Amino acid sequence: MSKHWNPAFSAADFEIEEDTVICESFYQMREVKLRHQRFEGGKIELTRDLFWRPDAVCVLLYDPTHDVVVLIEQFRIGTIDHPRSPWLLELVAGLVEPEETIEDVARRESLEEAGATISQLEHISRFTPSPGGAREYVDLYCGCVNSDGLGGVHGLEGEGEDIKVHLFPVDTAIAMLKTGDVDNAAAIIAIQWLQLNHTTIKEKWSVDTV
Repeated sequence: MSKHWNPAFSAADFEIEEDTVICESFYQMREVKLRHQRFEGGKIELTRDLFWRPDAVCVLLYDPTHDVVVLIEQFRIGTIDHPRSPWLLELVAGLVEPEETIEDVARRESLEEAGATISQLEHISRFTPSPGGAREYVDLYCGCVNSDGLGGVHGLEGEGEDIKVHLFPVDTAIAMLKTGDVDNAAAIIAIQWLQLNHTTIKEKWSVDTV
């Protein structure tokens, strides 16, 4: 039995008839008309609005020596109707610029948003957070850091960033998934990954940093 799932169709099984940019700003909004194969034969025609975002990188900063994770708090426009607050606890993150590797982004954003220097990176996954209407792929990492001296407020003023750094014991971070204090996709996936791989990555990085 194959270890991989094979989808019924591929990129060859749909055709874009029109792709129109209807809004050009920091991001793009497009109207896409297309046809694609149906599971039971024939084709279906669709018109969809598509929110187009560049690829992004998110990093869960983890200190194996003190067994803590570093999360950041900042205002998020996408949660202005959040029942508690539009200030969320998140991972450090950023968009991939031209000619920049995803590892470069991870290290740059960790410095800019948390003042943290990453010594090692572990790739967790690559996923699309909202495929029903947004084109975006996220590379998710865990980054090894020394949390001594971390804290305070960071971010680039020119980009409107106002970011507060928090340190949490791993058990506390895991518990915050159940309480809903951490409720965004990238942070949930990364902290659950750390919960599953905690012993392994702690031992690996503790040895490597001796």
